[in-house]
Amino acid sequence: MPDLGRPAVDGPVRMSIGGQWCAAADGAVFPASDPATGEHLADIPDAGRADVDRAVAAATDASRGWGRLAQRERTRLLLELAARLRGKAERLAWLEAVDAGIPLATARADVTRGIERLEYFANIAVELQGRTYPAQHERLIMTIPEPYGVIAVINPFNHPFMFALSKVAAPLAVGNAVVMKPPQQASLSSVELMHDVHEVLPAGVLNLLTGLGGTGAALTEHPGIGRISFTGSVPTGQLILAAAAKNVTPVVLELGGKNANIVFPDADLANAVKWTVSGMSLGVCGQSCQSGTRLFLHEDVYDVFLERLAERLSQVRIGLPVDEKTQMGPLITAEHWARVKSYVDGAQADGARLLTGGTRPDETELAGGHFLRPTVLTEVKPEMTVAREEIFGPVLSVIRWRDRDEMLAAVNGLSYGMTASVFSRSLDVLSTVREIDAGYIYLNKHGGSDPGVPFGGWKHSGIGIEHSFEELLEYTRTRTVAGYLQTS
Repeated sequence: MPDLGRPAVDGPVRMSIGGQWCAAADGAVFPASDPATGEHLADIPDAGRADVDRAVAAATDASRGWGRLAQRERTRLLLELAARLRGKAERLAWLEAVDAGIPLATARADVTRGIERLEYFANIAVELQGRTYPAQHERLIMTIPEPYGVIAVINPFNHPFMFALSKVAAPLAVGNAVVMKPPQQASLSSVELMHDVHEVLPAGVLNLLTGLGGTGAALTEHPGIGRISFTGSVPTGQLILAAAAKNVTPVVLELGGKNANIVFPDADLANAVKWTVSGMSLGVCGQSCQSGTRLFLHEDVYDVFLERLAERLSQVRIGLPVDEKTQMGPLITAEHWARVKSYVDGAQADGARLLTGGTRPDETELAGGHFLRPTVLTEVKPEMTVAREEIFGPVLSVIRWRDRDEMLAAVNGLSYGMTASVFSRSLDVLSTVREIDAGYIYLNKHGGSDPGVPFGGWKHSGIGIEHSFEELLEYTRTRTVAGYLQTS
């Protein structure tokens, strides 16, 4: 067990507006509980419209000074924040384990990744430059990248702390202030983050509003928001687009995925099995938009592949997230557990076969949590519901294929286009890659995205580019200056 530093909740949980801790204006709260045990952790403030108004006003005031600050000074402050967070990484990981059900090993990696992305954007922001155009005599034409002012950031529950840092890094680095809403299911690591923000950043540059769906709706509808960043489901993303349209507010969306892993008969099967299991995102119990949840398996390797896959999954250690040996924790809520289980049951009713999983673990210590064994469904047809809708759980649908064109038609036959993986030893695989409707395609692996490499979904899976220099551009708008230095 790591050194916790202090209890998960030390006194009442508060939001942060303008550098001050506060409750919701009307006193409203909602409960937070440990998804592995059901234990009540805290009551979280449920921000209303009055709180949103205050936060946007505080961010607007702070954005003026922050946006005019020399880039080297913004970089210095953001790197100072990153250094402080590295010093408390163990506590942050433990909070993720307790509040979000993420095993410690995965949580530590998430904390590190979030800090690295903050450092990355802080360091590259100096490269953001305008342009000058050829002029005649005294005429001047130039462009200046300017921050929007206030950015609304709404985060999901699957990687709470990583997103809390990585989603605000680019907006802050280029001079915007941010109002951030953490996930209602897992807010505590974002609250912990604000303790260090108060010590380093100017008041109001980063504000935290906890709350339920009404908080997010009020934030996305607010006319003082310059741009919206949302990570979550497609239906919620569509609601945000509709709300943003009223104020013509631009958006960056990272939405759902129903990602395909394609195994050709010449693939290195040991490697493909390893990455198929890794691509199930069991470290977050399959709750990832990047998960490879559709396995297109060539019939020549179908049986041997599934035998190896089942064996590897049987070795996954399910347990309490605070246990150092745990590889897979619980789903986030009882309601979500029931939803995932309904897909498994419905698939079997439609004719799919259950190869492994689909039930709760037997261990007594896990009885109070939302645990589900890694689940593989075979003989799935592309038209089945389980192969078409995002489940957001540890469920893999296996689709047998023989004809390449028919397989690609099924791969591309959904409205999603987040990621895909192709496993083959042939250079011909590059032609297949160009025919897949997805924004990020892995070759002979699945998962992960390196800083500096553009990431973004196609179709209903998202709008905008992240994780790279292009993300800085998402949070600036271009000012053009044209005219004469003198008129006589």
